[in-house]
Amino acid sequence: MTRVALAFSGGLDTTVCVPLLEEEYGYDEVIGVTVDVGQPESEFEEAEETAEALGLDHYVVDAKAEFADLCLDGVRANATYQGYPLGTALARPVIAEAILEVANEQDCDGVAHGCTGKGNDQLRFEAVWRDSDLEVIAPVRELGLTRDWEKQYAAEKDLPVEGGNEGDWSIDTNLWSRSVEGDELEDPSYVPSPEIYDWTDEPTGESEEIEIAFENGYPVAVDGQEYDPVELIEYLNELAGSHGVGRTDVMEDRMLGLKVRENYEHPAATTLLNAHESLEGLVLTQEERQFKQQIDQQWAQKAYEGLVDAPLVGALEGFIAETQGRVTGTVTIRFEGGNARPVARDSEYAAYSADHASFDTETVGKIAQEDATGVAKYHGFQRRLANGVLEDDDDETAESEPVELATDGGTVDAADAGSTEDDQ
Repeated sequence: MTRVALAFSGGLDTTVCVPLLEEEYGYDEVIGVTVDVGQPESEFEEAEETAEALGLDHYVVDAKAEFADLCLDGVRANATYQGYPLGTALARPVIAEAILEVANEQDCDGVAHGCTGKGNDQLRFEAVWRDSDLEVIAPVRELGLTRDWEKQYAAEKDLPVEGGNEGDWSIDTNLWSRSVEGDELEDPSYVPSPEIYDWTDEPTGESEEIEIAFENGYPVAVDGQEYDPVELIEYLNELAGSHGVGRTDVMEDRMLGLKVRENYEHPAATTLLNAHESLEGLVLTQEERQFKQQIDQQWAQKAYEGLVDAPLVGALEGFIAETQGRVTGTVTIRFEGGNARPVARDSEYAAYSADHASFDTETVGKIAQEDATGVAKYHGFQRRLANGVLEDDDDETAESEPVELATDGGTVDAADAGSTEDDQ
């Protein structure tokens, strides 16, 4: 008897995959695997009810802790992609590993997902699964299915399908972010209605300040109260979300080259990333900050691709770890108008001196202000030299332009000197 483990959410895509894996791919048994990376309880209830209605053996794996740890690794790397915090991208390798583990435990012959051939998730899942000897199946991609076809197929088969907004939207929720796409949202000119948002309220005129404590680049406490990573993210999602923090509407460039419109909510992620970057600004040197931007961008790119276990990432994290030993201290965040803005920061490792920077002190340690005169004279010297050479060259070019006497005793432009009567 052949068996396949399906990444199962109970939504439209994965629900239609169940009969298709049996009818089109010849599998005798399909088992569903749902991995908990912080989805709302209603999604697990839906998955369980759908699995029961389909007669599907259903396994639920709790991977919230592993996922939260990866999210906070992302904070140390200031991980964003084209302006928004990575969420779905970080979750997929965690989910894929958990599904593969169940598949091996249940002696499956294959693993399957409900991703299309247009998105990123197919690549993120399969990057993990193709390290195994199991067959990898992607019915939606391989059969060229559309959502309209899936809805019709589900109706014909009387499949138990809900999937947000009666299946029109594709919603992905995890501990770190919530994404909404599909239907009218695919039109870049369409203005989304407030109903697409679930984690964030409309911003008001109210404000609130909190203090976030970091140790070695990891956030560990809010207002003196320590939290484990899962609790910390959940707490800040609710608090920052109540102030409307963490909405992104972006035209995103996918790995396959397609440009798509995505809507995200990420209150805790926005808050922690803003706080962390602010603390780095206090404790890291200028050179470290500049170079780390390159490191962070590479880390985020590999994470976006679902390749967080690549050797390059390990090397990048070596540099990140070296810098984060001093990213210890506190940051005060003000929630106001949908923003999470750092308004104060403090650390014993600050690469900063108020006395040195103050306009009220005459010297910078043993350095007198007049000592900067020599630096000022040299500053821009090459620019002045290069610009002078260019100006001399322009003058010489203008003086060397050939002229020709006209028959009336005037001059004619060199460009017209070769004209003939026929030209005129």
